[in-house]
Amino acid sequence: MSAKSEFMEAAKNGHILVRTCAECGVEHSSTARFCMKCGSAEMSNRTIPGRGRIATYTIITVPPAGFEEYTPYAFVVMSVDGTSLRVSGFMGGIATPDDLPVGTGARVTGYDGRGLLIEKL
Repeated sequence: MSAKSEFMEAAKNGHILVRTCAECGVEHSSTARFCMKCGSAEMSNRTIPGRGRIATYTIITVPPAGFEEYTPYAFVVMSVDGTSLRVSGFMGGIATPDDLPVGTGARVTGYDGRGLLIEKL
């Protein structure tokens, strides 16, 4: 199974696939092929809970083709609890900054044609 397939399956179960360097223990996104700290290619995969806090986002009110039915929505960056990792994804129903203060708790809820799905806690 490819890393992308593993990532999508983990997300569908509310988790995030991470790669951990076997040499130095640094955690990376599932797309990393080499450790950015020591350069090692020896990595192991594991899943972690897909929970965290919103670090930043942008609200989309004029969507690209194919996303009209979801507007308004936010493309969010979530800091993952207990790690230095961040993931980005889709959060529906966000129309104004009052709807999503930075620091709001969030969780991964799935993966589909929009990408990683994230919702407020």
